[in-house]
Amino acid sequence: MMARKKKIHHRHNRLSFGGKLAFVLLTILSAVILIPIVFTFLYSFFPQSEITAYLKGRGSYDTTKWLDVLYSPAMFSLRQYYKIFIEEPSYLKLFCNSMMYTGAILVGQALIVPLTAYCLSRFQFHGRDLLFFCILVLMILPFQVTMAPSVTVLRWLGIMETPWAVILPMCFSPFYIFLLRQFMVGIPNELLEAGMVDGVGPVRGFVHVILPVCKPILGAAAALSFADCWNMVEQPLIYLANHTNLQPLSVMFNQISTDRADVAFAGSALYILPTLLIYLYFQEDIVAGIQLSELK
Repeated sequence: MMARKKKIHHRHNRLSFGGKLAFVLLTILSAVILIPIVFTFLYSFFPQSEITAYLKGRGSYDTTKWLDVLYSPAMFSLRQYYKIFIEEPSYLKLFCNSMMYTGAILVGQALIVPLTAYCLSRFQFHGRDLLFFCILVLMILPFQVTMAPSVTVLRWLGIMETPWAVILPMCFSPFYIFLLRQFMVGIPNELLEAGMVDGVGPVRGFVHVILPVCKPILGAAAALSFADCWNMVEQPLIYLANHTNLQPLSVMFNQISTDRADVAFAGSALYILPTLLIYLYFQEDIVAGIQLSELK
């Protein structure tokens, strides 16, 4: 009995050490990820002259010394935000374009993805497995492979160089269909059968039974999809090549020179903010979705 207690105590100490080690490693990893974000917001308040002088000295520092870092500006400035919102509304227009594309794509995915996953997971019909296999293939293929066929189809539909060229292809997301389908397969049939006893049909069963159970994974998928849509670059560059005024903000940062670094940092801070807010709002769903996926 005493030997068993010692063994359990030793295992507890070992797990505690492993937990502490994991905490330290995750803290270091979090710091590495958060430091660029923190400095982006910090440098967005630097005046133009100070941030330009600081960036110009990046290529001439001594390699034998630590790289100097500015932790606070000599004078906080909101001039760059004034430029974005008042003097140069083109940045605000591009920000609104990003919001429009992301919102429209998320609405389209909300209408298509859950229903498609529900049909693939709950209904038996001819060609279902072949259709699911095609979705898996599309999920594996990179955008560069499907780009040429997509351009051909969009030109045939007559929507090339329009916002619909960016929105419609993104509404059908093979990865999120696969993710939700795999989750729905693990939902016990007893839940739907109990609803059928009460006279619930397939549509009402989907709305009142399946969707509430899938709430965590839906929240996680929404947050991940928001990040994908918000950060897309290749699609608008190709589908809107001749209409830069319709492009989102994500494609414009590489066109900003160091002479406008203050505007670049301010624009980057505004660009990061929605993604952070979405993550904070859906963080519980993301964690719950990951945990439920592991259980299944």
